[in-house]
Amino acid sequence: MSTDFTLHATSRSDTGKGASRRLRRLAQEIPAIVYGGTKKPAQISLVHKDVLKSLENEAFYSHILSLEVDGKAEDVIIKDIQRHPAKPQILHMDLLRVSKSKPLQTKVPLHFINEESCAGVKTDGGLIAHSMTELEITCLPANLPEYIEVDMLEVRLGETVHISDLKLPKGVESVALSHGADHDLPVASIQKTRGSSEAAASEEEEEASEE
Repeated sequence: MSTDFTLHATSRSDTGKGASRRLRRLAQEIPAIVYGGTKKPAQISLVHKDVLKSLENEAFYSHILSLEVDGKAEDVIIKDIQRHPAKPQILHMDLLRVSKSKPLQTKVPLHFINEESCAGVKTDGGLIAHSMTELEITCLPANLPEYIEVDMLEVRLGETVHISDLKLPKGVESVALSHGADHDLPVASIQKTRGSSEAAASEEEEEASEE
């Protein structure tokens, strides 16, 4: 179980919208809640500048985090982040406690590789279209991947990569696929470019007029 990130927090008893606004405005802190496991949900506050810096690292979103509340540490993952619509400001965070022995459910980012050398692009002249950028998975905390790779090298024009085509790490399962084959959603596809589609349509019109 990787815990490369540590969040320092303090417990808080003053709750409500007014208290949260004061916390953000006066103390430059983020109101948050940590829940799950055998403990009761706890209201906490986090230092805004520290969290904002950590969020610059993509791995922060899908790692097990060490949360220290008033000096006591526990392992958590990020479940939700509320952001200000216009400012680089975090308004609220939800953190979920995790146990080494119990599977967790979370989302991890997808990393698309070999896009420039993709057969459907390089040879067929197509364009890659992403249908999703993250995948919801379930696994034990020790098996939580930082990301999942999507290899586009051999994908041809008109073909689609589905969740079932992904090579998931050992011990990692797709939540969508656990619901059945009809939940095997598309991840990416190679489509015709607009120019090639218009050219093909123009050729068909010319052939029709000649006839």
